[in-house]
Amino acid sequence: MRLSIPEHKRFVHEVVVPIRWGDMDAMGHVNNTIYFRYMEIVRLDWLLSLGRGAAPQGQGPVIVNAFCNFHQELRHPGDVRVRMYVANPGRSSFETYYALSRVDDPDALYASGGAKTVWIDHGLRKSVPLPEELRRLVGEGDDTPAP
Repeated sequence: MRLSIPEHKRFVHEVVVPIRWGDMDAMGHVNNTIYFRYMEIVRLDWLLSLGRGAAPQGQGPVIVNAFCNFHQELRHPGDVRVRMYVANPGRSSFETYYALSRVDDPDALYASGGAKTVWIDHGLRKSVPLPEELRRLVGEGDDTPAP
């Protein structure tokens, strides 16, 4: 089953992550769980750049679902370029999408994925409205075609 990435979304952030020897599994390619780590790295880096990092005592993001489509295997050595997109802001949530490529093979899509992010009050353990500046950022601007 392949989950689809919407054609229209807004590009917000990119990071380059080195593929570590320890990221590989016994089959000699990057373990499937590590792809989710790569997506987490770009998501957290983006939120930190907005001054919205993890806040266990306050409000912040949680992931309520996530998926990854594996198009080609990643192998060590190399660097992964992870591009992050956002779409569909709701009352307390928004969608994030990711495109993973190798720096030395930028035109090839190695993986794509997504996650639904919900803004919560960690103390109350329930969703709360997205901060207005985050809602504007997720919802404004021109849509970017899928990679």
